[in-house]
Amino acid sequence: MSTNRLVVKEQVETYADTLFNAANEAGGRDAVLEVRDQAKQIVAAIRENHDLEDALKNTSFSPEQRGQIARAVSAQCHPAFVAVFGVMAERNEVDYLYRVVNGLEQQLADKLNTVVLEVTTVVELDNHLRDIIIKKAESELGKKVVLNEHIDKSILGGIIMSTSDERIDASVISQLEHTRELLKQA
Repeated sequence: MSTNRLVVKEQVETYADTLFNAANEAGGRDAVLEVRDQAKQIVAAIRENHDLEDALKNTSFSPEQRGQIARAVSAQCHPAFVAVFGVMAERNEVDYLYRVVNGLEQQLADKLNTVVLEVTTVVELDNHLRDIIIKKAESELGKKVVLNEHIDKSILGGIIMSTSDERIDASVISQLEHTRELLKQA
């Protein structure tokens, strides 16, 4: 059965609104950021664990059983996320979770004037570099910036920065790959 894209968009917006409002009322920006991070972790867990994905989408399970699975998986998360994720599973709408996270990030930007900047480097940032990145990003984006730092030795050096809308890859590995492509074309 196909689903109208406008209906799906409205459902995603409703889930994102519900999560944003519940988290914001419970603890302001920090709680919204916590819910965003938890939702992203659940999305990653579902993508990595096909048995979990199958269980959450399995229509031979009752809606209540799918909801129980979702609530068990997210039991350590913010109560608003546990509740919304459970409803999504009951309605067999777990596939919308990635879009709900995007909606939550959009509301963070629009309503709380905040953007999460994902920063990946080979080594941990020092406070001076962290401050420089935040100030530059705030100046460029016109919003408050919250850094979410990751260490990834595979990039060899440099930095990768991304928001929900943009990505800047200044890693050594991407520069090497670009050079390799140029040499192939020569």
